[in-house]
Amino acid sequence: MSEHRNRRFPAAHEDMQLVEGVPDTPQTRAPAYRLAFDDREFLCRDELRPVRLQLELLKPEMVLDERGIESTIVMFGGARIRPPEDTGDVPDEMAKMSKYYDEARKFAKSMTERSMRSYGRENVIITGGGPGVMEAGNRGASEAGGTSIGLNIVLPHEQAPNEYVTPELCFNFHYFAIRKMHFLMRAKAICVFPGGFGTLDEMFEALTLIQTGRMDPVPFLLFGKDYWNDVINWQALCRAGTISPTDLDLFQFVDTADEALALIPQ
Repeated sequence: MSEHRNRRFPAAHEDMQLVEGVPDTPQTRAPAYRLAFDDREFLCRDELRPVRLQLELLKPEMVLDERGIESTIVMFGGARIRPPEDTGDVPDEMAKMSKYYDEARKFAKSMTERSMRSYGRENVIITGGGPGVMEAGNRGASEAGGTSIGLNIVLPHEQAPNEYVTPELCFNFHYFAIRKMHFLMRAKAICVFPGGFGTLDEMFEALTLIQTGRMDPVPFLLFGKDYWNDVINWQALCRAGTISPTDLDLFQFVDTADEALALIPQ
């Protein structure tokens, strides 16, 4: 890699190894003696938040660049939506939502097959890396024999990555804001499946960026017309004047994977 070309100074990891061999004295045991970049207590101080933000921005970006990934297909959706075979102990209304797991899985499988025509550089599936719709997306990509990205986040629950994310492309975040930024940086299309607060947050942030011209328009597909029209009174927003009627053109409703695939340019 370029950082090793014409190196005239020791690499950071070399100095870390050298420090491990220094004599054990009161001076070398003191926190002040630790190398700053190898001092977890120091890096976690409040004053270092800007550095941590930068690291979370840089790490996934560098890895995706190294893998040659040029564009992604974003899949947002609820962590609580289960696969059809795992709905025996949930209320009927929740069990009905499992159809979206199936559609997400089919969509991701077909999209990944399309991605593999460009050697996995374009149209790579990216999800939040967790259960539910996220799992369905990574699962479909895996079943197609391709790779997929997971952007996990540390939470008290639902935080473990699902088993279908490509391990080398499974990232973990502390900051929601940086995680959401990574979802959109390479987005060629955004697909939003039914979900709760997190899905709504992701959907409206992306819509706001497009509406305000801070992000280029991309196909923006809401899976489940009945669900979204029930959850959000779009026409009430128009009548109140809080959005313009043309803002409703920023997205389209679909109900199946095939409908979605037909709306995303190859």
